[in-house]
Amino acid sequence: MARSGASVPPSGRVRLDTPINFLKGIGPARAETLRKLGIITAGDLLWHVPRRYEDASTVRRISSLEPGMDATVIGRVISKGVIPTRKGLRIFQAVVRDDSGIIEASWPGQPFLDRVIHKDDTLLLSGPVRFFHGRQLTPREYVNLGPDENPTSGGRVLSVYPATEGISFKVLRSLIEAHLDSLLPLVEDHFPADLRARAGVVTLADALRMVHRPSSIAEAERGRERLAFDELFFVQLLQRRANRIAREERSGITFQNRRQLTSLLREKLPYMLTGAQVHAIREIVADMCSPRRMHRLLQGDVGSGKTIVALFAALLALENGYQAALMAPTELLAEQHHRTFNAFLAPLGIEPLLLTGSLDARARRAVLAKMARDEPVLVVGTHALVQESARFSNLGFVAIDEQHRFGVEQRKAIAAKGEAPDTLLMSATPIPRSLALTTYGDLDVTTLEERPAGRQSITTVSRAESSRERVFSFIRRQVEAGRQAYIVYPVIDESEKTDLKAATVMFDQLSASVFADRRVALLHGRVAADERDRIMRAFRDGGIDILVATTVIEVGIDVPNATVMLVEHPERFGLSQLHQLRGRVGRGADAAYCILLGDVGDDSAERLSIFTSTEDGFEIARQDLRLRGMGDLFGQRQSGEPMFRIADPLRDEALNFRARAEAERVLESDPDLVSAEHAGIRKMLSARYARALELFRVG
Repeated sequence: MARSGASVPPSGRVRLDTPINFLKGIGPARAETLRKLGIITAGDLLWHVPRRYEDASTVRRISSLEPGMDATVIGRVISKGVIPTRKGLRIFQAVVRDDSGIIEASWPGQPFLDRVIHKDDTLLLSGPVRFFHGRQLTPREYVNLGPDENPTSGGRVLSVYPATEGISFKVLRSLIEAHLDSLLPLVEDHFPADLRARAGVVTLADALRMVHRPSSIAEAERGRERLAFDELFFVQLLQRRANRIAREERSGITFQNRRQLTSLLREKLPYMLTGAQVHAIREIVADMCSPRRMHRLLQGDVGSGKTIVALFAALLALENGYQAALMAPTELLAEQHHRTFNAFLAPLGIEPLLLTGSLDARARRAVLAKMARDEPVLVVGTHALVQESARFSNLGFVAIDEQHRFGVEQRKAIAAKGEAPDTLLMSATPIPRSLALTTYGDLDVTTLEERPAGRQSITTVSRAESSRERVFSFIRRQVEAGRQAYIVYPVIDESEKTDLKAATVMFDQLSASVFADRRVALLHGRVAADERDRIMRAFRDGGIDILVATTVIEVGIDVPNATVMLVEHPERFGLSQLHQLRGRVGRGADAAYCILLGDVGDDSAERLSIFTSTEDGFEIARQDLRLRGMGDLFGQRQSGEPMFRIADPLRDEALNFRARAEAERVLESDPDLVSAEHAGIRKMLSARYARALELFRVG
């Protein structure tokens, strides 16, 4: 689409790339305001779709409302004001009237509404009804229709548009309505008819009419589905194309599945692999035995057994005469992996090496010398592996644990230590597979969704503030029995802006009172890295009973003796974050507990009940994404540009799979998009997704 500098064609005909200020009803001042919303051209106005709808066809007369109903009403404001309460809460109230009666609407804690809702405004209100000295409604949603709306105008769907200061959603609705009929005929559908038929979506022009001028909520959703399909299709197309190009360019080592060290390890394992682990190993082995370079993500829930899967892959490299490396984000985690590998490999006569920044000079020289020899070795280390002095003679396989903790350059640097080593990225932050395939489209994805047999279940409960003493008494009993506990807070220091308990303050209180006779330590993000490692080592080795911390411990080492995770102010944490914290306990043989402590509102209570009801990290991630939205999931790749304005890969999971199938079908038949039937797709890629093409390194 054309941007600044465009002008009206000599004919005077409006085009989709016509600057917005040349449209009727939009002067320079309004055009400048619209620019804040990203509306620069006539086409931008057409693609500024509603963020939600209010179904005014279900509007009830105020006189018909009964207590306990969840209802929608439309009425005019006849009075309003801010009411203070004895507890200091300020409530905005408005009395609303339709042709049948009046109702009082209340917004607790929202006194600012007094500045945006005026007498004689017409409001559409939706929410629960109760009777207390008359009819009352607590709006869950409200739409200010302005002073000109007829309060009796029901029987239609109201489109609520994203707005900004200086222009209301109602003005936007009027502008779009005024130009919709002239702009829709200009819309060309970039999809061929057979693709639309297979995907089950309407034409683009029909979709835009449906979202802007729906006759029902169902029709609006039908239109939204087509626009969401577009976004999902093009992201899938970009990712599939990037992956194909990468595959073509990624010639690598063709390993032979010799079943020597790998078979021996499986015989010596003290437990049975899960079905998911066996499947993952087979996928990875097949990838490593192909002529192309492996670039794969292994994702799994806490305790799903990713480390042992990576070890099998490393042994495949070793039995082919190559070297292998595993890079971890911290020295403590690297040491833990080294101990784990050493325990598994000792019966095989293999001694893994450890390379970290804290090694003394003599030990470091010895490790570097072994790496430089032309012989197979397995090296576990930190970022020390990417330093200039760390040289491999024949690196064939790299595993990167907690891959999101490393920058792109660090991941490139370790891969550059060999000619074309196969790379396995590991993540303990589970997301649904369909979403993983979208997020990491340039990677192959292997998912571990099965927990190893015998893994301890963690008892998870939510307790009110009134239970504080009982909770601390429970922790004391656990510690007296020889076990350890984490107590986690959302902030480091107190703030005047919030009444949140802070880690530093609570550490002082707890270590001086209820746990005065116990060994209590404090850990947070401002503690120096060396001191942080020292504290975690002391906790791991049993020198600390209770660790008061922030989320700095979210990704950490195994402490089998830690049995209690107490989280204060749990409403301040995302569900996935709480799940990661919970995963710090339950690593040993003793029963483990996760306790959420504090009074929370109804919304938070509902959300936290999801967490307490399941230990399935994938289900928790799914619910977390549903509740909190996509956030900046794609932020790192897109440098802050949202790939999805309409689509939600989680909500639209089935649509996402359809989009993926169609993208693969198109690329299978026409990899370079040169055919006439794909001209529209090619045009869209260059017009709307030029930045994405650059970011995905495609074309």
